[in-house]
Amino acid sequence: MTTTEVHDVRDPELPGRLLVTERDLLVPLLRARSEADFDLPVAGCPGWSVRDVLAHCSAVLTRVVESRFEKGVFSPEANDRDIAERAEWSNARVVDELERGMTEAGPVIAKADGVLDMIALGEWVHAGDVREAFGEPGAYGGAGLPEALALLARATRVKGHVPLQADLDDVDEPLRLGGVAGDRTPARFIGEAATLVRLYAGRSVAGASYELAGAEEGELNIF
Repeated sequence: MTTTEVHDVRDPELPGRLLVTERDLLVPLLRARSEADFDLPVAGCPGWSVRDVLAHCSAVLTRVVESRFEKGVFSPEANDRDIAERAEWSNARVVDELERGMTEAGPVIAKADGVLDMIALGEWVHAGDVREAFGEPGAYGGAGLPEALALLARATRVKGHVPLQADLDDVDEPLRLGGVAGDRTPARFIGEAATLVRLYAGRSVAGASYELAGAEEGELNIF
C-alpha cells in the first residue's frame, strides 16, 4: 500500500469546493432547526453558542468576499466584535450571510496564493462543531472530508508541522502530513479520519478509539 504524499502543488479551487460542499449540507440543516437550537453551547468553542459560531463564520467569510483585511482582523478581540455586531440580527439573517459567504468566498481564496486556504478548513471544522452541538451525525466528516484532508495535509507541510503518517480506518490510502521528517521519526496515527481532524483542530477526542505514537496530542493542533 502506498502512502499519499503531500506535495507543494496547490489546487486553488480546493477551498472553494469544500465551502460549497459544506454549504449545501449545512445551510438546509440550519434552516430546519428551531430558534432555541441556536442558543446551544458549542463544546469546541468554549463560551460560544451555535449562533456565536455561525456569526463568527459568516463575518470571516464576508471579510474575505469584500477583501477587508485590516490589522488584527482575525484576532480573538475582532472575533468578539464581529459577534457583537450581529447581536441584533435574526438567526435567519446570520444564516443568509453565511450562505452568501460560502458561495462567494471560493474565488477570492483561489486568487490569494494559499494565504487564505486555512479559512475554508476552519469553516468546515466549525460546521463540525455545530453538528456536534446539535447531536447530528457526521461531525468532522461527511462529503467534504476528502477536500478537508487534502487542505489539512498541505497546510501541515507548508507550516513544517510534525511529520505524521495516518492510517485511516475509513480512507483507502494512508495519508502523510507535516513537514520533512529530518532527524525525527514520523509519528503514526491509526484511527478514524474524524478523530484525526479533531486532534489537528484541538477538539476533544474523548471516547474515540485510536493510536498515536511518536507525538503528543497537543503537538498536532494546527489552528
